[in-house]
Amino acid sequence: MRVCFIFFATLFSSSVFAQSKGYEFTVDLTHVVDDKVKVELTPPDLKENEITFFLPKIIPGTYAVQDYGRFVSRFKKKKKRGNSLPFEKIDTNAWRIKSAKKIAKISYWIEDSFDTELAGPNIFWPAGTNIEEGKNFVINPSGFFGYFEGMKQMPFKFNVVRDQTFYGSTGLIPEKTGEPLTLMKLETPQPNSKVDVFEAEDFDRLADSPLMYAKADTAVIQVGNTEVLIGSYSPNGKVTAKEIANSVREVLMAQKEYLGGTLPVDKYAFIFYFTDQPVTSYGALEHSYSSFYYMPENSIEGMKQQLRDFAAHEFFHIVTPLTIHSNEIGHFDFNDPKMSKHLWLYEGVTEYFSGNMQVKYKLITPDQYLNVLRQKLLISDGFKDDLPFTEFSKKVLSDYGDQFYNVYQKGALIGMCLDIKLRKLSDGKYGLQNLIADLSKKYGKDKSFNDDDLFSEIGSLTYPEIETFLNTYVAGPSSLPLEEIWKEVGVSYISELEEEEISLGFSNNNISVLQYNDQPMISLQNCDRLNGQGKALGFQNGDILVGMNDVPLPPLGPEASEAIARHRASMKAGDTVSYTVLRKDEGGAYKEIRLEAPIKPTKVTKRHVISFDKGANEAQLKLRKEWLTAQE
Repeated sequence: MRVCFIFFATLFSSSVFAQSKGYEFTVDLTHVVDDKVKVELTPPDLKENEITFFLPKIIPGTYAVQDYGRFVSRFKKKKKRGNSLPFEKIDTNAWRIKSAKKIAKISYWIEDSFDTELAGPNIFWPAGTNIEEGKNFVINPSGFFGYFEGMKQMPFKFNVVRDQTFYGSTGLIPEKTGEPLTLMKLETPQPNSKVDVFEAEDFDRLADSPLMYAKADTAVIQVGNTEVLIGSYSPNGKVTAKEIANSVREVLMAQKEYLGGTLPVDKYAFIFYFTDQPVTSYGALEHSYSSFYYMPENSIEGMKQQLRDFAAHEFFHIVTPLTIHSNEIGHFDFNDPKMSKHLWLYEGVTEYFSGNMQVKYKLITPDQYLNVLRQKLLISDGFKDDLPFTEFSKKVLSDYGDQFYNVYQKGALIGMCLDIKLRKLSDGKYGLQNLIADLSKKYGKDKSFNDDDLFSEIGSLTYPEIETFLNTYVAGPSSLPLEEIWKEVGVSYISELEEEEISLGFSNNNISVLQYNDQPMISLQNCDRLNGQGKALGFQNGDILVGMNDVPLPPLGPEASEAIARHRASMKAGDTVSYTVLRKDEGGAYKEIRLEAPIKPTKVTKRHVISFDKGANEAQLKLRKEWLTAQE
């Protein structure tokens, strides 16, 4: 899962926009030419003779260059009398405009990122844009709209011209919706079109507000004081917004209670784009008032728990960093960004909360929760454990991009350690939830903290021992004291253990992905390092798994994982396990081969073995209850 930072603001009213003339954009979704749509800008009053217009190079949360400007073509500027003005494209994302005071309008055409053939960095799907004429439009505003140098903190208004049957799913509250087309001056007006009008107080809020237009498939859940919109696009109708709402409702209600019963937003949108194309990666991107999901199209039963996990993580971002964030995030520079030291807080604590909430409100069992934590440790083994998290976070764009995924692993474990340690110091009365609530009150969405001061601020709010912990294990290179921490709540932890178990014959280290018939399939690699079961089966590098126990395996994705898990659960020592694989012959053609072998327990070295200590004392059990049980 990929997730991101958020922006902070409240929506301005029409009267505020009128009092302080800002930007006015129009994008026409009813007129698509060569998979592109036209964007027009009536600029704010420009005081400079020469000024630079930008589209973002990067946005918060993706931690990689996007270069949205490369999707722009036919860039034009017109004087108030209609003549074109000179300009110079100074880099991928910037246009220097001369005689700027005379500009009446800027126009350009935008290509989408979902199916682009343009050179440049790959854009993380949920941060991308989509133009499918008559079907679907994904508008991440950073990929459509820009700003003038030094004028990011001005009001923005944008008009979306759409087919009258389309609906725009977004966390924004429209100023007007379904207005008649007569309000707009378009070169090629289309019949049966309507206009939606949105406003944001600055570019931060605009860029933080994705929209998806398609034929309406929506549902609404009232979660305390917050109206939660579910907007879905499923090209073959395999899943509906109503099904998604029914699946995540219980999670959202639990989150409301976990956050104290009141949420800091009035409206929130979950926007789901499901693809029927083969995918090898998918994920979600969170925002202040919404989150966007790009996922393989599947039935609700095939992805129910994944949807709940995704929703739990993304929804918690209404707290961090919406109400708790540093200056680097509160005033993000889209073309020369500076990173905060505190990804452990924005992403790690959010990920910790998403799991801890589910066990507290009995959406998963305590044993299942321990397995969630174990999986995070196993994945974290693949990253640098001696790299201080603050250093990694500060340099994630330049030096440590390959370490980013650890923020959801070790970052969450940092949150767990803080929670247990706080509860131990307070005799169970104060935990990480309380700390985050206190930080939210101290700062809030309109006030940023100084990066270098956060640990001392947390120490003053809690205990000196907590500040020492943060400096030692978050700002320092030391490994987390997991055995010591878990002992406080009666959990046994063994870093490495050798035992016998039933094996599939391969592990994650033996899995790669190969395309076969335009589908991503599980393929085997590193077969010299297979365990005894795998060697008995005779796997070879490059084998493509297409069947198990004479049952076909689906392409790589949630359905394949579930199918393999079902087979594994039924495996018993003494039985026979079989695989159907595709293997290249000497001529390079794939041939189907059946492999089989008796199932024998295999000696394996297990790392990070976690279990509840049956001999835990009264104090440990009390603290465990505070950690894993919702309080009345």
